[in-house]
Amino acid sequence: MNDWTAFGRVDADGTVYVKTAEGDRVVGSWQAGTPEEGLAHFARRFDDLVTEVDLVEARLKSGAADASHSLSSVKRLRTQLDEAHVVGDIDGLAARLERLAGLAEEKAGEARAAREVARTEALARKTALVEEAEKIAAEATGWKSAGDRLKEILDEWKTIRGVDKKTDGELWKRFAAARDGFTRRRGAHFATLDGQRKQAQTAKEELVKEAEGLSDSTEWSTTANRLKELMAEWKAAPRAAKEAEQRLWERFRAAQDAFFTRRSEVFSARDAEYQGNLEKKQAILAEIEAVDVDADPRGAQNRLRDAQAAWHDAGRVPREAAASLDRRWRAAEERIRVAMDSAWRKTSPQDNPLLRQMRDQVAEAEQRLARAQAAGDARRIKEAEQALASKKQFLALAEQAN
Repeated sequence: MNDWTAFGRVDADGTVYVKTAEGDRVVGSWQAGTPEEGLAHFARRFDDLVTEVDLVEARLKSGAADASHSLSSVKRLRTQLDEAHVVGDIDGLAARLERLAGLAEEKAGEARAAREVARTEALARKTALVEEAEKIAAEATGWKSAGDRLKEILDEWKTIRGVDKKTDGELWKRFAAARDGFTRRRGAHFATLDGQRKQAQTAKEELVKEAEGLSDSTEWSTTANRLKELMAEWKAAPRAAKEAEQRLWERFRAAQDAFFTRRSEVFSARDAEYQGNLEKKQAILAEIEAVDVDADPRGAQNRLRDAQAAWHDAGRVPREAAASLDRRWRAAEERIRVAMDSAWRKTSPQDNPLLRQMRDQVAEAEQRLARAQAAGDARRIKEAEQALASKKQFLALAEQAN
């Protein structure tokens, strides 16, 4: 640009021309100095245009500018160039702008294609989100996780750009309808659940009341079985609301614990009593088993009579020991009875002292039964009746043998 005359000239009257392939074109007038100064002035204006073109080209090639905006700028500069009041390589700059226009068109096309791809992808993403939301609205029963997922879908939705306004509006309507449908279905579910929980609470309150009513019972077996049935009913019943469920459960367990604690205490005391009775009977039995029946049948009879009374007075023993203890007792009685039978055969019925003793024992047993009946003690009555029947049986057998 040092040789301004290569691109322009100034006439004697001060008219400034720029040289183009189509001929010289008037670009202005210069009266303020020499022709060279005038050409330099208009050349600086051309240089400003070149700088603007450089900037547009740099931004376009770097991708910093929108290709469509760059194309508009190129077209604007190209149009301005035909009437620009500048001196410079107009034809070269025009050719350069033509090349930039082609490049801008190419990049604008690429940008449009990229936007179309992005729009397609954005449309696919939003469509997939809508379809997922609609599926949640129609099928989901994990209410909390489903609600959280709908919030995540909304947050993701807000980050997606590029869908045209009309299509985006239609998709949003579908998403909003799905979200509202889920909210209504969830509300209906919990309304139904609340009703079920109230019914469950009412049913469990009845179970608690019955359990509390049984907590003071002394019908140990019957009550224990009923409490087990109540527990099964409790487990089969639906759950009440969390706080009500916990409160009712604590009352239910407390009623059960009260009953079973009392039963355990009673059974422990009874077991201790039965163990003591067992020790008494074992001592009585050991004494009878040690009697020398052959040496003194009459004395054995007397010892047995006293032992029978002590045996019945000793009371009940643990169930697991009763059978073996009774077998030993019957064997001891039988051993003495056999010995007595042998002794009876050696004496006449009138002189047989053992028969007299047995009749006395029957009389004593009858008196013991009468006392038990007068006292109204069912256990003693039963034991006295058994003892009397046993003595009468032995007496009858003895009398028949003589």
